[in-house]
Amino acid sequence: MIVFEDDDDEYTGAPLTSEMVRHAEEVLGVRLPRAYVDVLLQRNGGVPQHRCFPTEFTTSWAPDHIEIEALLGIGGEWGIDTLHGEAGIIAEWGYPEIGVVFCDTPSGGHDTLMLDYSECGAEGEPAVAYIDEDRIPRHIARTFDEFMARLVSCEQFEDDEQFEDE
Repeated sequence: MIVFEDDDDEYTGAPLTSEMVRHAEEVLGVRLPRAYVDVLLQRNGGVPQHRCFPTEFTTSWAPDHIEIEALLGIGGEWGIDTLHGEAGIIAEWGYPEIGVVFCDTPSGGHDTLMLDYSECGAEGEPAVAYIDEDRIPRHIARTFDEFMARLVSCEQFEDDEQFEDE
């Protein structure tokens, strides 16, 4: 399964190693989902081919979906274990302290996606939560694997552009 765009490596870090995963888990204080690590073994962060996730609720950005710009990897400038991905970004943007920011979004921080450990604990399988401008976590997938499986092409939402202009 090809997850990432071939021609865009802006968010891509060095090839993932088990030591990098151990270090990130230590810094973040959580066990990362195996499905997330498996994706990062293909490419350590980057722009996915499918970047939109259908929602049953309206966000501040669209009536029926969210969009991600990139999956964040481990290490390097865009890693979840660096200032961009860990507690620094959570504090800077006032996100709830429920877990780990693992995506970059086109809004530049006004919304985000997090691995939510609030119900499963640091060693459990986190849900995926969408955090909008109101900073209320909304679960959109039970697992990271489910989140990835439900990502779709953004082309089907092109008619939503009128929503942004209203």
